[in-house]
Parts: sequence; C-alpha cells; structure tokens
Amino acid sequence: MTAHEPPAAAASLRRADQLRASPPMFRSPFLDRFTRVHPAVPPLVHGPLALLLLTWAVRHTGLPLLLAYALLGYAGWTLTEYWVHRALFHFTPRSTWGRRAHWMVHGVHHDHPNDPRRLVMPPSVSVPGAYGAYELFHLLAGEGPGAALTGGFIAGYIVYDVLHFHMHHHRPSTALGRRLRNRHLRHHFQDERRGFGVSCPYWDHVFATAPR
Repeated sequence: MTAHEPPAAAASLRRADQLRASPPMFRSPFLDRFTRVHPAVPPLVHGPLALLLLTWAVRHTGLPLLLAYALLGYAGWTLTEYWVHRALFHFTPRSTWGRRAHWMVHGVHHDHPNDPRRLVMPPSVSVPGAYGAYELFHLLAGEGPGAALTGGFIAGYIVYDVLHFHMHHHRPSTALGRRLRNRHLRHHFQDERRGFGVSCPYWDHVFATAPR
C-alpha cells in the first residue's frame, strides 16, 4: 500500500489479485502450461469445425432440416452445460484424489474466478468431447443429421465459453448481458448451489435452481 492509497482500496486490490492468480496444478511448468488456455482458443479451434460439419451436412439434409437439426444440437448443448455444471462440477467427492481432481476441473475456477487463462476448457478436454458428441449423434441420427446436430452442439459450446469469459472480464453494455453477468456472479459469490446455466439460465427455472 502506498502512502496515498486508502486501506479499503488496498484491500480491494489484494482481493482482486487473489481472485486472479490461480496456483500451478502441476509441479512441472511444461505440464502446467497445458492447464492455462487463452480465451481465443475455443472459437479458433472449434469454430471452423462447426462450420465444416454444417457445410457438409447441408448437402445431405437441405437447408430447412439443417437448421432444425442444428437448433436441436444447440439445445442439446445447453442441457449438457446445465447438468455437467450442476451434477459433475458441483459434486463433492469424498476421497483425497477425488477432491484434488474436482479442484482441477472446476474448484480452481471458484477459488480464482478472475484468472483469464483458467476460464475456458483446454482442447485436451474439448476436442475429445466434440468427437464423442459426433459419434453419439451419428449413431442416433445418421450421417448428415448427425453432423448437423454436432455442428449445433459445438456452436453452443463456443457461445458458452466466449460468454463465460465475457461475464468475468467485461462489463456488458446490454440489459441482457448485465442480467446474465449478475446471475453468474451471484452463483460465484452468493450461492453456488444455484445458477448453473451460464449461457442458458432458463434451465435454472425449469429445474428450480434459479438464484433467489
């Protein structure tokens, strides 16, 4: 604290530093580097993939069906986002190993929510997840519809990660953006048992977990 810095301001800066500076997950700097991801990675990696899938699918489905399948895939993502956040990210393991793994997956984000490199999912997780979604949709719906469903699903994931970063590091200029940000920050700082839908808050109303 400088001679001219009020105590409250100094405490606020210390709190901001604590919320931002997450510790290493691994002793090896090389391994730890893979746990820190630039926020531009999800759209750069998955955006072309989603476009490729949708472009390929339209040849097999036609435009009206493509839009229907893509919207259905997007809806599938929003449900996945809600339930993974609620049931997996906020599950409390009993074992020491389980608690450690849970902290690495999501706990670190709640301890240090302002760390910009620990906000989006690493490609080591998101790329296999996208492939798994494609295999599942291909099995359920066939070649063309499966690609369209996967394209919508991946687009939903991109929206989620970009929006999540925006909520933590920018002040939205629209009323909707400010409302979403307020809801998400209440999940972090008021009651983490509510507000699981980051990009899809409507599921919180459906499943009775909306912030009070």
